[in-house]
Amino acid sequence: MTTPLIGVLALQGDVREHLIALAAADAVARPVRRPEELAEVDGLVVPGGESTTISKLAGLFGLMEPLRERIAAGMPVYGTCAGLIMLADKILDPRSGQETLGGIDMIVRRNAFGRQNESFEAAVEVAGIDGGPVEGVFIRAPWVESFGAQAEVIAEHDGHIVAVRQGNALATSFHPELTGDHRVHALFVEMVRAAA
Repeated sequence: MTTPLIGVLALQGDVREHLIALAAADAVARPVRRPEELAEVDGLVVPGGESTTISKLAGLFGLMEPLRERIAAGMPVYGTCAGLIMLADKILDPRSGQETLGGIDMIVRRNAFGRQNESFEAAVEVAGIDGGPVEGVFIRAPWVESFGAQAEVIAEHDGHIVAVRQGNALATSFHPELTGDHRVHALFVEMVRAAA
């Protein structure tokens, strides 16, 4: 596969920014809102936003089970911020009725770095990405409280886990799509190519 087709779950969040970042990383990118669109893609980005809203909308659009099935079957998936929460097997203090897609053996804490007005940017060293640290934008960001044997920590900030990888699943607490640095997206595109 030379140019993978990667979807961006287009229910909420930085959909346009992810589409641009994926295109810059040599992928064909398109929004995904329906099960039939999901069936066509080689990989998927789950963007930030509000994890409880994404969970509810995925249910309303009939995407929850197809997403879980594709992820369980090994489809490469990358979650940023709320997307990290959606890829966790367990959430600490979930909102009532909140569900996840799973895919990474980790327990996450929502809004761990604080409220909206405590958002910040930080340089983050990410294992597997050359060229120095990536600029991470943390907006009401979660962190990983604990993880299982299959998950690999690839970045920390301030003593907290902010990026993990497990098989074909990748997740970051921060938003690289907002910075113009497309190296995390390029890493994901390579994961999609390798899985094909």
